[in-house]
Amino acid sequence: MSRVAKAPITVPKGVMVEIAGQSVKVQGTKGSLEWTVHPTVSVQLADGVINVSPAAEQPQAWAMAGTTRAVLNNMVVGCGTGFTRKLTLVGVGYRAQAKGDLLNLSLGFSHPVDYPVPGGIKIETPSQTEIIVSGADRQRVGQVAAEIRAYRPPEPYKGKGVRYADEDVLRKEAKKK
Repeated sequence: MSRVAKAPITVPKGVMVEIAGQSVKVQGTKGSLEWTVHPTVSVQLADGVINVSPAAEQPQAWAMAGTTRAVLNNMVVGCGTGFTRKLTLVGVGYRAQAKGDLLNLSLGFSHPVDYPVPGGIKIETPSQTEIIVSGADRQRVGQVAAEIRAYRPPEPYKGKGVRYADEDVLRKEAKKK
């Protein structure tokens, strides 16, 4: 049995949740998200609290109920406060600049890298070596941050590249004579 599924989700003020059959729609200050719940899971909303339970007493239904509860909690938190991922650029000449719906990156290649910002995601560059990716959908924020990092992942010898702000890069020792 999933212990995650048994925990209720409290809906904060400013966030509206609508449940119509297997469809759940969450609206808040940071945006709106919609998700279709798996048929083996039932979702109820009562007095500002969302409860998730399996439709049948099967291990697969409990597993899906736990997953559904986690996704719904991420939707409620994302629409209320939002999610952010911070990236830092480490390396001589590595720069980032946000221009509208385009992120311009100079990562040591012979050409600049232009990353188109997807809808629902906001990218800021407070300095030339910092990138802040924010949005309501936790999965999309993480995916965009991973795609930006994939252009130049940190290498283990000098530590140069695009890394998450909280990432520790394991450094290797250089070759000895």
